[in-house]
Formats: sequence, structure tokens, C-alpha cells
Amino acid sequence: MDARSDRNAIPLAVDLDGTLIATDLLWEGMFLLLKKNPLYIFLVPFWAAAGPARLKQAIAQRIDIDPATLPYRAPLLDRLRAEHGEGRKIVLATGTPRKFADAISAHLGIFDRVLATDGLDNLTSGKKRASLISAYGDGGFDYAGNSRHDLQVFDAARNAIVVAPDRHAARWQAAHGAETMPAPRPTLRTIIKMLRVHQWLKNSLIAVPMVLSHEYFNTNMIWECLLAFVSFSAVASAIYILNDFFDLALDRKHVTKCNRPFASGALSIPFGLGAIAVLLTIGVGTGLFLSPEFLAVLGGYMVVTTAYSLSFKRMLLVDVLTLAGLYTIRVIAGAAATGVAVSFWLLAFSIFFFLSLALVKRFVELRTTAIPPGERIAGRGYRTEDQEIVAQAGMASAFSSALVLALYMDSVAVRELYPHPWLIWPLPPIVLYLTMRVWILARRDEMNDDPVVFIIRDWRSQIVVLIGAVLLVIGGW
Repeated sequence: MDARSDRNAIPLAVDLDGTLIATDLLWEGMFLLLKKNPLYIFLVPFWAAAGPARLKQAIAQRIDIDPATLPYRAPLLDRLRAEHGEGRKIVLATGTPRKFADAISAHLGIFDRVLATDGLDNLTSGKKRASLISAYGDGGFDYAGNSRHDLQVFDAARNAIVVAPDRHAARWQAAHGAETMPAPRPTLRTIIKMLRVHQWLKNSLIAVPMVLSHEYFNTNMIWECLLAFVSFSAVASAIYILNDFFDLALDRKHVTKCNRPFASGALSIPFGLGAIAVLLTIGVGTGLFLSPEFLAVLGGYMVVTTAYSLSFKRMLLVDVLTLAGLYTIRVIAGAAATGVAVSFWLLAFSIFFFLSLALVKRFVELRTTAIPPGERIAGRGYRTEDQEIVAQAGMASAFSSALVLALYMDSVAVRELYPHPWLIWPLPPIVLYLTMRVWILARRDEMNDDPVVFIIRDWRSQIVVLIGAVLLVIGGW
């Protein structure tokens, strides 16, 4: 018997979570469950108290997974397919509930047997080792795993393959000289993508009240704006990560969002949870240096963004109204941080202006998502036939914001604040240029970014905004 025949006579058992797939289905299942109904959060502690197996089964009974979209580790999967093709018996041995394990086995079509968590038996560590020894004998199987839960199984296997090891498995591998299949380490770029640093640009809206009050050189206000910016950016990144957890299944079906760190498996959910804790600590801790009013606005922002992630984003029109409100909250936060009063005019302008930009986002999604008539975009409340009404509402909101600004030009407040009010009359046309250009690009399918971020990054928009800023300064001199 040659080496290949000898190897094929020994089954290869493979762990699932963290080994075959670069994620953990217990964590994913938890967020799918909470997205389905947030009130399940009150039942989870009772299920967990009954044991890990009970928790896993309770989650599996209430949700489904899509095996086709999971982030499989390509090198390991290719190897399993090759050895299966050569006649080797491949076994899926996992602590994942049988419902999920069977679905993955059926999808891949390479497993001769599935050992998984059934009933109250949580098939990890010692129980997995006992099951494999019972089926194939001590040393009668090879095993691929990744974590401390696999150490006992490694000891009972003839050969071990340590895949993307945690620190416990890495130490075991180094001590025993076992075969390893390392995963790429997260880079700084991956962390930046997780934080969505480019979205921090939206938090520059915090400075709007200070600028409009002509306090350009007030060092105290500048410092307060910087602190508010850091606080909002940290909290926003924490909410983005949480949103990614709830949208894992949808992101993996998207052309570009499938490359996000958590959807692709580049970062683990526990890592993300730790990042959320750090970011919230930074955000709230920084906010403590500002006024109680700012902390109240920050708390409201956290509540609304979480509600948006869980529910509002799937509601027709409620989603765009919420987005417009979240942009406006940043302006209110800037006022709360610096103690500047927010005028009716500024709030009215902000709501219409940002509603137009929020509708751009939905319009672009409708243009770029291939769905049959009558069906909704995944995770949204819109259909293909809604394109025109969304565009009309967006353009109407853009003109409404310009109208509010034009009416403001002739108000008593302007005559009191600006010695030369005629100099700021170009502002309404500037606003129309910004919004109409965004809409034209969206109709040309050339708008692939958040419209607020686009305006801040786009050099043409930067020039127009700079002209408006110069006119504001000169007009108030």
C-alpha cells in the first residue's frame, strides 16, 4: 500500500467554526436572531444558563443560514475537495447545531459523515474527541482544527492540521511540529475599513453652528468641536461595526459589501465586540469633557442609529427620514458642544438638504440592484418601480432646502448677523448646484459613494463650498 492509499484509508475530520469557515455560526446566529426580533435578548440568558448546547439549539430552531454565502477558507476547502475526489473519507466534526452542519454538508457535497451538536450534547473538546475515537479509534483519524477547544482532539488524532490557529492552538502546533495552514493577519487597512474612517468626514457637520455664529477664531469652541468630533466618530464606528454584524448575510450577497472585514471573515465577531467596547469608552469618555446637553444628544444618536440598524432601515421612507435626522443630529451636537443656539432656519434647511442626499442613497441602490419588478431590495422597503418617486422626492427636497435658504436670506436674523447680506445671496444657487450635480451623477450611474462623503471629497464641490464659505466670511465682516 503506497503513502496515498494509506492516507486515504484514514478519514480526515474537519472542524467548522474558525476552521472550514472564517466565522463562528453561534455569534452569527445570535445577531440574526436579534435582527429578527430584538426581544429575544431577554431569552438568551435563560438559554445560556441551560448550557451551550441548549443555547445553540434554541438559536438554530429560530433562524436559517445560507451555506452558499459563508466565508470558507479557500485553501482548506480546495484540499478537502481534492482528497474527497481521490476517495478519502471526509468527516465534518463540529460543535455547530446539526441543522446548520447538515445544510453546509449538503451544499458542499464532500462530507461522508457529519458529527454535530444534537440535543444537549455540545460536540466540542472532550465530547468531540470521544465521538471520533468511538467511530474511528484512538489515532484512527486525522483532524483539522483551529482553537483551544480542539487541543484534546489534536492529541487523539494521528495527524493534526492546525488552521488559522488562536494562541492556544499555535502553542500546541509549535510544540508538536504539526502541519499548519495560517490565515492572513489583519492589516491596518482592514482595521480602517472596519472603522469606516472615511465616514468620519460626515462628523465635520459638528462645526456648522460654530462657523455660522462667526466664531472662527474662538479657541474654546474649536477645542469643543474637536472633542465632539472625536466622540461622535468613535461612537459612529462602534455602531457601524454593530450594523455589520446584523447585515452579515446581506453583505455577503452584495457585489462590494462582501469584502467588508466581518462579511469576508478577515476579522472575527469577538474582535469586533472588543472594538465596540473600546470605541464606546472613547466616545463617551471624550463626551464627558463637554456639556450634559452634548451627552444627551450623543445618547440619542446611539439609540436612533441602533434602532436604524435593527429595524428602521427596512421600513419604507422611515429609513431616509431617519438618515436625514441623523445628519441633522450632528449639527445639533455641534451646537450642544459649543453652547451656540440652533436656529429654526438651520434645522429646516438641514432636514430638507439631508433628506435629498438620503434619497440619493436609496435611488442608487435601486439603480444598481438587479431585482425583478414587484420584489423588494434585500433588507430594504423599496422596489424597482419606486425609482421615479424616490428621484422626484429627492429633487423636491433639494429645491426645498434652497428655498428655505433663500427665505433665510431676507430674514431679520441675516440683517443682524451680516453687514453685507447681499454677498451671501449666491448660497441658494450653490446649494442647488451641489444637490443637482449629485442627482445627475446618480442618474448617470456615476455616484458610488455616500453623497455627503462625495461632496466633501469631490474637488468641484470643494471649490463651490469654498466660494460659499468665503462669501459668508466677507458678508459677515
